[in-house]
Parts: sequence; C-alpha cells; structure tokens
Amino acid sequence: MKSNINYSLFLALIIALTACNQSAQPKTESTSTSEVAPLKPRNEMLAKSGDWVSIQNKVTDLFAKIKQNPKDLKSKIQLAQIYMQEARITGEHPYYYPATLVILNDVLKQDENHFEALAFKASVLLSLHHFEEALAVGKKAIAINANNGFIYGVLCDANVELGHYEEAVKMSDKMQAIRPGLESYSRASYLREIYGQNVGAIEAMKLAFQAGLPGSEEASWAGNTMCHLLENTGDLVHAEEVSKIVLEQRPSYAFATDALGRIEMAKGNYDKAIQLFNDAIKVMPEFSFYENMAEAYTAKGDAAKAKEIYTNVLTMLNEDAKSGHYADMELALVYVKLEDYNNALKHAKIEYDRRPLNIDVNTTMAWVLYKSGNPTEAKRYMDTALKTGKQNAELLMKAAKIELANGNQKRGDELMKKAKQINPKSIAALS
Repeated sequence: MKSNINYSLFLALIIALTACNQSAQPKTESTSTSEVAPLKPRNEMLAKSGDWVSIQNKVTDLFAKIKQNPKDLKSKIQLAQIYMQEARITGEHPYYYPATLVILNDVLKQDENHFEALAFKASVLLSLHHFEEALAVGKKAIAINANNGFIYGVLCDANVELGHYEEAVKMSDKMQAIRPGLESYSRASYLREIYGQNVGAIEAMKLAFQAGLPGSEEASWAGNTMCHLLENTGDLVHAEEVSKIVLEQRPSYAFATDALGRIEMAKGNYDKAIQLFNDAIKVMPEFSFYENMAEAYTAKGDAAKAKEIYTNVLTMLNEDAKSGHYADMELALVYVKLEDYNNALKHAKIEYDRRPLNIDVNTTMAWVLYKSGNPTEAKRYMDTALKTGKQNAELLMKAAKIELANGNQKRGDELMKKAKQINPKSIAALS
C-alpha cells in the first residue's frame, strides 16, 4: 500500500513559521545563484495553470535578490518553498528535492538554528524517505520552537513511517491543539486508518478537504486521499464523485485522473482505465500511475504489456534512487510483480532494516516471503503488520492467504471474510 502522507503538505503553513528566525552571524561563504538549479519548465498541461506565470516571475525576482546579496536567507527560504511546491505539482522529485536541500543546507551553514530551514529540510527528508534523519532534524527544530503546528506534523509523519504510532498520535494531538485545519485533520485521518477506524478516517479527511482552499494542491491532495479511503471500503460511487469534484476545481491534478482510472478498473472497464492512466501520465511522470496501468493490462490478460511497463517502472525507481530517494519498498513490490523474488527480498530487507516497526514494511516483507514460497516466515512479519488492527481490505486479504498457506484454515477464512466485508468490490491486485 502506498503511503497516504503528503510530506510537503505543510507548505501552506508558511505563515505560521514565524518564530525563531534568529539572526546569527554567517559562519561560512554563502551559495551563489550559479550553484542553485534553475526553475524547470513545466509540461504543456501544467504550464496552463494560472499560477505558473507568477511563479516564474517570483523565482526570477528571488534569484536576482540572492545574486545581489548571497546572505539573503529570507529569499532563499522562499525559493526553497517554491521548489518543494514544484516537486509536488510536477512530480519532478529527482530534480527539485536535491536542489532544495542545496538551498536549505546553505541557509543552515549560515545559521544552524534557522527554524524554517530545519523544518523544511525535515519535510524534504521525509519526501526522500530518510525518516530517521527527518526525525532528528525535526527534533532539533522543535527544540527551537515548540509552539508551531508545522513541526509537530513533521514529527507525526516521521514517527508514523518509523512505526512509532503512539508517539505519532501524541504529535498529532499537539498539532490539533495548536492549529486545527487541513494539515492536522489529515494526520488525524491517517492515524485513525492505521488503528482500524475507517469511518472516522473518512470523516476526518472530509474535514481536511473542506478546510482547504478549493483548487489548491493541498485541498486536491486531501480530496484524492479521501477517494482512496472510500475505495478501500468499496464505496466507488462516492469515490468517483469526490475525484470529479477535485478535477473540476483543479483540472491538472493527475492523481484524481488516476483515481478515476482505478475506479474504472474496479468496475472491469480496463480499456477505459488504461486511457485514464495514460491521461494522468501525460500530466505527471508518477510511477504509481504506470503501476496501475500495468495492473489493468494484467487484469485484461496482456501479461507481456504489463511486464514491459513494470520493467520501465524499475528504471524510474532506480533513477529516483540515484537522486537520494530511498525506494527499496517500492522496488521490492515491483520485483514481486516480475517474479524476481531474489531482488524483491533483497530490497525488502534493506527497507526492513531501516524501519522494522512500520506496518507497510512488514506487509511487504510478508508478501515477498509468501510469494517466494516461505509462508512460515511470512506469517511472522504479517503478525506485526496487523498489530494496530488496521482494517484495509488488501492487507487482510494478503494476511488471509498467508494463514491459509500455513494451514490455518479457520484464521484464514476469518480474515478473508473480514476483507470482503470491508470492501465487497475489492480492487486488491494480489497476483
């Protein structure tokens, strides 16, 4: 299962990052504009967005200010913010996240206690799946300012990904108390989902969606995440309604187009699904869109085409990894699709060593072991994945298959029944 967390979501809280921009004296030479990657042109579809011209003008202005004064930390933070936003909007993560880290690290060389730089760096590290490092940087930031909602969200995300769920709940509660809104509601939703409260998770994400500015990236993300939650419970009608609302408000939001593709695939309309996945890919080169397309081809019986797409996804993920993104869990799951279980297990173990308490990581380990013919060992990891009582149909179906492979007929049947109750129209691809 792909994470529901949007690690750069808190950029909307830039106004809240008012504390602790302390004026320490520069300690090293500043990075010049020649060392910072330029703004990358958007593709034709995204360039039609009403904000693109103003973003280009703003970046031009910021580069001019930094060139004139390389110690202008405020302009550098604003540039980093825009680059983080562009990564999210365009999907050009391998380009923008390294560029953003160059900017933020330069600010921190001049002022190691710069709160905004630390907070944004932690957010970028989360996006790159460097969760331990993100947690450490986030803790340094919160020691500077313990009254800021943004940083509690960062710490919530980091703890979730590391499997420290009780600590994540504490961080979410503190965030709610400081700044209730889209960002805090979405965290509450994700934690409710982790603890098996599907109805509560949908309700909280609905609040997040309603709290956002219609058409903004943040609100669109919340709407799309609500769509995922509705799909998990088999409510395809409302999932489709939400996705169409998101697209009405933000026509270039490729994730909503992808969601419509998943819904069509669940209905058995594979050709229509493939077209929608193609439409999403034209807007953004997101690897999950390709994966969904491969699943659609598998479902319609074209295994050769599915294999071709999965092979291309491997190339994409490896290129992403070269930019500093930890993508081992994603690689493991693609290798399973290609029936390359040796490589799948290699990457699954790498990710497990990084975060052995995380539900999704344990699910991946369990599934790789099951598919490679080791259901006994798979059960150990699946038991850990089920520890919070998460009620996800795909998770429970995988757990059922592992129990049945171990000869635990009663337990396997119970889990399979529960999975089907949660989502009678399950679109879980378990081949």
